[in-house]
Amino acid sequence: MEFSLSEEQLMIQQAARDFAQNELLPGVVERDDAQNFPWELVQKMGELGFLGMMVGEQYGGSGLDTLSYVLAMEELSKVDASASVMVSVNNSLVCWGLETYGTEAQKEKYLTRLTSGEAIGAFCLSEPEAGSDATSQKTTAKDMGDHYVVNGTKNWITNGSSAEIYLVIAQTDVEKGHRGINALILERDMEGFVIGPKENKLGIRGSDTHSLMFNDVVVPKENRIGEDGFGFKFAMKTLAGGRIGIAAQALGIAAGAYELSKKYAKERKAFGTEIANHQAIAFKLADMHTKIQAARNLVYQAACDKDSGEDYSLSGAMAKLYASEVAMETAVEAVQIHGGNGFVKDYHVERLMRDAKITQIYEGTSEIQKIVISRSILKE
Repeated sequence: MEFSLSEEQLMIQQAARDFAQNELLPGVVERDDAQNFPWELVQKMGELGFLGMMVGEQYGGSGLDTLSYVLAMEELSKVDASASVMVSVNNSLVCWGLETYGTEAQKEKYLTRLTSGEAIGAFCLSEPEAGSDATSQKTTAKDMGDHYVVNGTKNWITNGSSAEIYLVIAQTDVEKGHRGINALILERDMEGFVIGPKENKLGIRGSDTHSLMFNDVVVPKENRIGEDGFGFKFAMKTLAGGRIGIAAQALGIAAGAYELSKKYAKERKAFGTEIANHQAIAFKLADMHTKIQAARNLVYQAACDKDSGEDYSLSGAMAKLYASEVAMETAVEAVQIHGGNGFVKDYHVERLMRDAKITQIYEGTSEIQKIVISRSILKE
């Protein structure tokens, strides 16, 4: 299937490519080593419109479609997946969820800050005993009439210490199961909100990942998103779109590893000729290119399904499942093509390999995607 990009979409793609090469690439190895992502780059992404791409212009967003967002995610992820996951969470999980299901007061209060880069958001669903099983929420939000009192722990939260605005999924009525879950907006300076130590991760080390603890945090009733008991549905609807963003991240990691490998193979010589002339390497590149194009078609189709108002739960799950597998496979092959240099940080592919792994895990593991896909196709 051919996807014909508009002039505006091509401009967005180029802008993201230029930012990735000119702003993200310098220092990306050092940021990975230091497990740090500088705030000035976040602000630049906000100024360029990357933090509120699909948000309406009335709230400071760019008012773009999902395909434009996917194009930007792909280009950013070719260079720095730690930066792109920040973009993904802010766009797909926080801004989209607020704009789609929030009240007008909530939108006016939070969206302009989130889209401009003045503040970034975090999505808080996973817990020590509730990762893939999102129905088993132990974090509680006790209804006290005009407010909730929140207690519990959230794990592996992207933007954990750098966010200002947190969307927290918590259980209000245990007897109602997943229908007793609510989504609440918490702010960083609320009393009793504690940020745990940063996680020492395999990949996306520049991303800010923490556990969060809530100790009798008082949250006003007006900070609830949707009706009472809407929280689980909110989380699932939001994650369905978030998977498209992570699929685009996986696609970008794969494409970045492939581009580096092709360039290296055309320059590195062995046995009297460039290694690209050896069939063993040429065939690896052929497989990489083919699988990346297949993944790209799946990701773009999921984005188009979302833009057209169609059900994108199946296409999004398929895109994330396949693109994340291609990212992991391609990054491993990229290290192999680079040989000994592939094991050296300055050549970037070892970092891409480490970054690729998380795309098979977060926002629904590959196994969860297969559950979504199988349930969908067996309904037919």
